[in-house]
Amino acid sequence: METILVAEDKESMAAMLKETLESEGYGVLVARDGPEGIRLLREHKVDLVLTDLKLPKKNGIDVLKFSKEENHLRPVIIMTAFGSVETAVEAMKGGAFDFITKPFDTDHLLMLIRRAIETQRLVTENILLKEEFAAQLGLPRIIGKSEKITAVAQVIQKVAPTKTTVLLVGESGTGKELFARALHNLSSRQQYPFVPINCAAIPRELLESELFGHEKGAFTGAESKKLGKFELADKGTIFLDEIGDMDIVLQSKLLRVLEDGQIERVGAEKSVKVDVRIIAASNKDLEKAVEEKKFREDLYYRLNVFPVCIPPLRERREDIPLLVEYFINKYAMELKTPSISFSSDVLDSLCNYYWKGNVRELENAIERAIILSDGETITLEHFALSKSPHAEPADKLHPADGSLEAVAKGASRAAETERITKVLKETRGNKSRAAEVLKVSYKTLLTKIKDYGI
Repeated sequence: METILVAEDKESMAAMLKETLESEGYGVLVARDGPEGIRLLREHKVDLVLTDLKLPKKNGIDVLKFSKEENHLRPVIIMTAFGSVETAVEAMKGGAFDFITKPFDTDHLLMLIRRAIETQRLVTENILLKEEFAAQLGLPRIIGKSEKITAVAQVIQKVAPTKTTVLLVGESGTGKELFARALHNLSSRQQYPFVPINCAAIPRELLESELFGHEKGAFTGAESKKLGKFELADKGTIFLDEIGDMDIVLQSKLLRVLEDGQIERVGAEKSVKVDVRIIAASNKDLEKAVEEKKFREDLYYRLNVFPVCIPPLRERREDIPLLVEYFINKYAMELKTPSISFSSDVLDSLCNYYWKGNVRELENAIERAIILSDGETITLEHFALSKSPHAEPADKLHPADGSLEAVAKGASRAAETERITKVLKETRGNKSRAAEVLKVSYKTLLTKIKDYGI
């Protein structure tokens, strides 16, 4: 629900506008003079300003100027009984979205308000699109039919319509951002922005400004006010990728957003209210980071309300043929190559490969192979599949022949892998709790998880 500030000194007009706007589902704040309007803009999250030109103490142009200084994207509509060209020119030069002359038809006013809010939304999205190099924000395609990926998809569908904070955990390249976009697109916030930001890719001193914005003159080079990603994502979703790499100082500011929905721009003296759903992701063990005092414990529990574990590609090998087909068709089309075929041994090798880089590594390997194949048959020679110390084929984990020692070792490893995986699922990835259940030390469990590629 958008909130509109109505600055109107005539009681009957203010009451009529409040009733009309509330009947349309808007939240309404009413100011009877200019200073009160400015105060309400300071203290509340306002999406649109509807102000009379003639107000006591400070006029509508003063309210317009303050609103634009506070948030240059916020639309302002001027009401005036003096519909002169000079008035319109001054208001539009000051950044007003439009002006309307009294007396006016309320249907025309409502149409103007809807258009202003929609224009503001599109402007915000265009800023984001420009920063993302025009990346598509459409519904992502999650490919797979394995039991594990299907289970994740079902969980995503259940939690998406809620306001719950979600923590996506998984190795690099498993598609955490894809699932975050799915969460956004399946929620009631889908018509508002989805704003991703990689916490590991931006230096700490710049990340604070990127997330929360800054005031003019807040630091050297801050020549104008800048809205941060949280304000740009208002009413939508912000995706904090690689949250485990966020500086401990910034974590305290993020905690405040989670607790009371308020952000503070760098150099600002007051807070700004935002309505943003937070989805975080990490490929690091945040519990271990908490133990090592590298991650705030209170923030971890705020983020870990609803953890979702994205399985690595080696645990959903039955999805590899579908992914191979999808990526071959995708890059064949992009590279404008004819129909591409691949030799029989290619798919077997791809299905048995360890894929340490997960889906991203598979995609990159296929793109490279298509380029090297000159648009004809893809063979193993077109892939640069390196040997991995963990890349044991699934059938080697539990060999059917060989020495008793080898069979026993394989059976033990297969059994431990199955048991550890089951307990981790039951504890929702809580390794400390899993170690207690399995009656091993935390270090031993981490070693086995790494050695077995769990």
